[in-house]
Amino acid sequence: MTSIPEVAGPNAAAVSVQRSLELMARLRGPGGCPWDREQTFDSIKRHTLEETYEVFDAIERRAWPDLKDELGDLLLQVLFYAQMAAEEGHFTLHDVAENLNAKLIRRHPHIFGDVEAADSAAVLRNWEQIKLEEKKAKPASASLLDDVPRSMPATLEAGKLGSKAAKVGFDWPNASGLFEKMDEEIGELQAEVRNGTAESVEDEFGDLMFTAMNLARHLKVDAESALRRSNAKFRRRFMAMEKAAGNDGLNEKNSDELEDLWARVKAAEGNTVD
Repeated sequence: MTSIPEVAGPNAAAVSVQRSLELMARLRGPGGCPWDREQTFDSIKRHTLEETYEVFDAIERRAWPDLKDELGDLLLQVLFYAQMAAEEGHFTLHDVAENLNAKLIRRHPHIFGDVEAADSAAVLRNWEQIKLEEKKAKPASASLLDDVPRSMPATLEAGKLGSKAAKVGFDWPNASGLFEKMDEEIGELQAEVRNGTAESVEDEFGDLMFTAMNLARHLKVDAESALRRSNAKFRRRFMAMEKAAGNDGLNEKNSDELEDLWARVKAAEGNTVD
């Protein structure tokens, strides 16, 4: 078994986090900041999602100073939750960290135990088996899907739901079936656009999106990252169109002229496929 090295003497990170804890306690304490004192788990949770996306954005841009700042903002969310939980007698940041430490050790028996794992695939198999054992130790839930949060981004939720269903064999055998399903869903959406209601159109569009997320899972594509890349590509090309239009601007262009500008921008990038 590999031993876990002890931290000798004062640790700069530990000291800094302790200072952050003290600051948060002061802000939430008597005479502290009125805004911080008013916050609840529900009022803060939307900020957590925003900060997570800002971390994601900084990583994609390889903006390391921004990432340092955004990780601090994300850590603030953890400190906020831990402080509020401590105030209500649920748990402390110490409990959070100790729970994480125990999980890291438990889920890495190839490092901290005597289990063999020759490659990352073996690590993942061990990880899934350990998670399964952990789940058995918990009170039985009503559904396999209960541990997929309804509050997560819809693209991620769709992928997680598909993955959970696949564990019991409820899945397409391969991606080719999903391509056929995509065609089917597009046909149903077109039919509702022609004859349906706004609600039925939304329903069929949702089915199309759900199928697309499952196709991404089969293709081992991160749907969120793929869409963000397309967003960035569209942003880049549209801004190039604006620049190419000059002082006249895009508002003065007709649809044919706009399409021509778009084609020129794509050609300038050396990419006429997408």
